[in-house]
Amino acid sequence: MLSGLVIVDKPQGWTSHDVVGRMRRIAGTRKVGHAGTLDPMATGVLVVGINKATRLLTYIVGTSKTYTATIRLGQSTITDDAEGDVIASVSTAGVTDAAVHDGVAALTGQIQQVPSSVSAIKVNGERAYARVRSGEEVKLAARPVTIHRFEIHGISREPGSDVLDVEVTVECSSGTYIRALARDLGDGLGVGGHLTALRRTHVGPYSLDQARTLEQLAEELEVLEMSQAARALMPNRELTAEETTEISFGRRIAAGAETGSLAATTEHPAAAFAPDGSLVALLADTGSYAKPVLVFAPGNASQDS
Repeated sequence: MLSGLVIVDKPQGWTSHDVVGRMRRIAGTRKVGHAGTLDPMATGVLVVGINKATRLLTYIVGTSKTYTATIRLGQSTITDDAEGDVIASVSTAGVTDAAVHDGVAALTGQIQQVPSSVSAIKVNGERAYARVRSGEEVKLAARPVTIHRFEIHGISREPGSDVLDVEVTVECSSGTYIRALARDLGDGLGVGGHLTALRRTHVGPYSLDQARTLEQLAEELEVLEMSQAARALMPNRELTAEETTEISFGRRIAAGAETGSLAATTEHPAAAFAPDGSLVALLADTGSYAKPVLVFAPGNASQDS
């Protein structure tokens, strides 16, 4: 059974669910999932898991992400991106490049961010965007996010235009809304702002260089094999033949920290490999022992421990 990760270059206009549906047909299996939604307007890296590799997705969702984006200052939209109607326009004639840089600096590091009201966050069991579309005013609570890097590559004005376009790269923690950054940058400058382009270039260790379009994948399905995917994603632990056998049966072994490996937890496990390099399990250290969180050993069904 084919199992592994597929790094998809999501096309504009497609939902992440659309991509999963297409990948089910390409891979010939129903067991397909993705690690972190991309808005329909956005393009770029969408990590898709096939069969047993869907069990790795939960550990990918929380990794940092990197994006390139274009922020338009001087216009606010109902969705904080170009897909929504413009609800306010303010001239940016008085906004200097220095002010834009200061605004970006203020949004770098650990910040409190209010997600866009049209996000997929649930409010009393219903998606926020569904409530907005039904005419309800939705106010979401601020949440902590970390903007590791917010770098400006260019600031441009169209002749005779009141708007200002800012080309940026953003590296951020999971749960960050780039369109909310665009909105907050514009609000901080007193002119409003929204996102006009967004491309995700990295999800954790997986990059756009590895990504393939759906057309390319339909011609030749490129799958990052389970052991390769896990090696890039997690701390690694090399097992002896005896340890491999023990873990394959769900038994505990000596903790990784005692054998020179990085300590592992249930939330951030280590990937354990057999002497032949195959992925055996994900391990968490508990005191002086390491226990399997998931077992992938040949001949054993993938199981929770």
